[in-house]
Amino acid sequence: MIIVMKPGAPEREVGAVLRQVETLGGRGHLSNGQKTAIIRVAGDDLRLDPSAFLALRGVERVIPVLHPFRLASREVQPKDTIVRVDGISIGGGTFTVMAGPCAVESLEQTLEAARRVKKAGAQLLRGGAYKPRTSPYSFQGLGPKGLEILSRAKAETGLAIVTEVMSAEDVSLVAEHADILQVGARNMQNFNLLDACGRQKRPVLLKRGLMSTVEELLLSAEYILSRGNRQVILCERGVRTFEKYTRNTLDISTVPVVKKLSHLPIIVDPSHAAGVRDYVASLALASVAVGADGMMVEVHPHPEKALCDGQESLSPDEFDRLMRDVRPIARAVGKRMAR
Repeated sequence: MIIVMKPGAPEREVGAVLRQVETLGGRGHLSNGQKTAIIRVAGDDLRLDPSAFLALRGVERVIPVLHPFRLASREVQPKDTIVRVDGISIGGGTFTVMAGPCAVESLEQTLEAARRVKKAGAQLLRGGAYKPRTSPYSFQGLGPKGLEILSRAKAETGLAIVTEVMSAEDVSLVAEHADILQVGARNMQNFNLLDACGRQKRPVLLKRGLMSTVEELLLSAEYILSRGNRQVILCERGVRTFEKYTRNTLDISTVPVVKKLSHLPIIVDPSHAAGVRDYVASLALASVAVGADGMMVEVHPHPEKALCDGQESLSPDEFDRLMRDVRPIARAVGKRMAR
């Protein structure tokens, strides 16, 4: 629910409402407008009866929220959230590109990828230091050494870093090196991890699970938001279906659906959706056209030698061509390319 205070309500009356919210087992999130304070309430609707607040001094009205994802809902916040990272804006009419190798394999490989994607126009470097893999025998990433390599790449190129964190215990360490913490599809409902990310100050990129609904994605975002971290970016990366010719099925409708339901920015990962290099560019361009706030693309200096997902990684030359094609479509749908 949303509690709207009367214009000019003093701090003591706002504080009394916040205490009442906590007494009833909820969590209140205060936003101060020019004249009116608004309290967004998260908690159990059965216990949070609007009448418990209407009788308090300074309360003008109480607005119920229909969706279970309260803080992520556009009902609660009509205006788009813009996540800012190192001077880069994600959301709010800007199209932002994150690109780089699936996994950090070496300093040389990461630096080469970083230089090329920056030259092509990417704003953030993506690369996995920790890699959740289906097979225990596949390359699992370099761990802390990979994080140090990413920091080196940022120091040389200036690109902000987005990398995956797999456990709550690693959040603080990864946050020392990354500008954006990525929660992967397999961990979308790892609630301990979401809780830990919610207590961090770093923005969080939350990927949709392999078999998760849009509502489940938004409820996972709600965990992060409810812990105080409002810098959440959603990512559609395809869901598992009966189709065999692609790795996953890109649910392109997720973008306009999320835009209607939520104020959070949403980007698309065409690489994991396609699973095949030949289809990545087409899906990326479709993502721009449908209104996504950005894309995350796998780019490897030598895809044929990649230790992870080489079959879906673009070469630097292929990424150059993709970026040239993205720009006019972004302009056509009213998006500015992030600088």
